[in-house]
Amino acid sequence: MNRKILLANPRGFCAGVDRAIDIVEKAIEKFGSPIYVRHEVVHNKIVVEDLKSKGVIFVDELDEVPDGERVIFSAHGVAKSVEDEAEERHLNYFDATCPLVTKVHNEVIRHNRANRDVVLIGHAGHPEVEGTIGRHDPSSSKNIYLVEDVNDVERLEVSDEKNIAYVTQTTLSLDDTKDIVDALNVKFPSLHQPRSSDICYATQNRQDAVKQLSLEVEIVIVVGSINSSNSNRLKELAEKCGVEAVLIDSVADINLSDLGNKTSIGVTAGASAPESTVRELVNELEKYFKTKASELGRNSESIYFKLPPELR
Repeated sequence: MNRKILLANPRGFCAGVDRAIDIVEKAIEKFGSPIYVRHEVVHNKIVVEDLKSKGVIFVDELDEVPDGERVIFSAHGVAKSVEDEAEERHLNYFDATCPLVTKVHNEVIRHNRANRDVVLIGHAGHPEVEGTIGRHDPSSSKNIYLVEDVNDVERLEVSDEKNIAYVTQTTLSLDDTKDIVDALNVKFPSLHQPRSSDICYATQNRQDAVKQLSLEVEIVIVVGSINSSNSNRLKELAEKCGVEAVLIDSVADINLSDLGNKTSIGVTAGASAPESTVRELVNELEKYFKTKASELGRNSESIYFKLPPELR
């Protein structure tokens, strides 16, 4: 039986994830351990375990960080109150928030100043959503509302239907978000749009690559952690394209014999999944099926986000 293994392009780390991990590793290199990180710096089990082995201590809240220690905020961003607490306690902190998340934060602040209500499209409980909601000024006379689907839009009641804007979580599916945005535009004809899409370039590029991959294979293996929003969207998108899909942290999470009847296998990775993990999976697939993997398309991403001056 002739088999093929295809690798999606682009896949894996994006510029924001690269920057966040670099910030943590440079901080360890420059200051030594321990370095504290509030929440997982990126949502990937392999990355987190590797950083723990280097002396990183992950905490849920700043009150777990001893006075005088260094702390890093994750790529998902934090509420203004977290920054204020760090300042008040004179903690030495670095902000690893992805610049594309910061863009959304700044939109919320801009709408606050324009005295608008804000609708945030996102998933309740996700750290990025919590951070974005926390950028809304609590002293404002306006509100920020979270919607997760079209049904939420139908139930939504706002204080001023003619003075309202929306922003989105950066790691959502553009296709799913479109339905929600369409519903918002119907309900609120005066809705203010973002100046450019809030969906991250890397999220969109990886979703486009999975659509192409799904035309070529019977199953898509997504390398990424279960708590990674963008990795879950890749799995869901492949399934919507009509192919089987699985989400795994590493090759240890899949039984290769279960793929025995597949003639075409696709591999991709979420924006927080390291290429080394992809390569381990591909090596095992190549050995098991006695064939060489091929790249589908090419990675043309060249975006780079600078490190904080103190760590360059």
